[in-house]
Amino acid sequence: MNAIDGHGAAGGPPGAVQTMTCAEAAAAALADAMAADERIVALGEDLGRGGIFGQYQGLAQRFGAARVIDTPISESTIMGAAVGMALAGLRPVVEMRVADFAMCAMDEIVNQAAKNRYMFGGQGRVNLVARLPIGLWGGSAAQHSQSFEAWFAHLPGVVVLCPSTPQDSYTMLRAALAGDDPVIHMEHKELWGRKGPVDRGAAAMLGRARTLRQGRDLTIVTWSAAVHVVNDAAAALAAGGIDASVIDLGTIWPWDRDAVCADAARTGRLLVVHEAVQAAGFGAEVAASVAEHTGCRVARLGAPRVPVGYAAALEDEVRLGVQGVVRAATAILAR
Repeated sequence: MNAIDGHGAAGGPPGAVQTMTCAEAAAAALADAMAADERIVALGEDLGRGGIFGQYQGLAQRFGAARVIDTPISESTIMGAAVGMALAGLRPVVEMRVADFAMCAMDEIVNQAAKNRYMFGGQGRVNLVARLPIGLWGGSAAQHSQSFEAWFAHLPGVVVLCPSTPQDSYTMLRAALAGDDPVIHMEHKELWGRKGPVDRGAAAMLGRARTLRQGRDLTIVTWSAAVHVVNDAAAALAAGGIDASVIDLGTIWPWDRDAVCADAARTGRLLVVHEAVQAAGFGAEVAASVAEHTGCRVARLGAPRVPVGYAAALEDEVRLGVQGVVRAATAILAR
């Protein structure tokens, strides 16, 4: 992991295309934002040593303990302090370590951060970014492997993001830090080491889906780490003569309904794929909306409604795989 210097994770100037991991890109995004705006502070556990995934590497050394704040192990205290900081004029970045631990801070997120602007007529803005690493993390079992994007999509007052690439890790975090509403920024734990190009001069269009490939036979919508599984599945389908569109939502709320509906209406079939539990997952919202607006065939693929097992064999039972996506796509085409 490269330390953050005056130019960012890999030492290049902003705007230059660099190869970074998702963790390096996120650290660079935060470094660039903190350098530009002294109101931005970060608080959470283990930030002083760079975060458990390296996503804060070098920031404490550069900005000091007053702006990169190591906290006690109390998620409700961390989130509550961040809400107060935001109302006092700062722009806090709140590290929850893993999304599962945010369950200890739900009152502060749901009843304080999300509702303050509405309840007080816009007199206050809780412009914080809550970073909740989601998803399977090999051998981490039931309390460290969950994906809760549907919970927060259901919550009025927050923006919900799920980056899938190093470029997203940089641009979406920068966009989140520039906003005036609370943002739930859900970064997948198994993507931290993934490498890719990052243009630090690029800007994210939050609320806009990205079409990764356009096909004629069906539309597959996905997000976060599942994007890479679906891309591989689309390649396998293409080898068998099935041409699939792949759309990465990126922003879970507000999601790009227009883009998804337009592509699904063109192909006549929609498959929504996510790592989270399928029952009441956000895929249900996408599928229902597309069915209501286009009348096309819809299907979903997600995890079974069981806890994630510690043993590798049990974890594999809930892990999204290429062949599972291929089977689901083939099934909807046969209907």
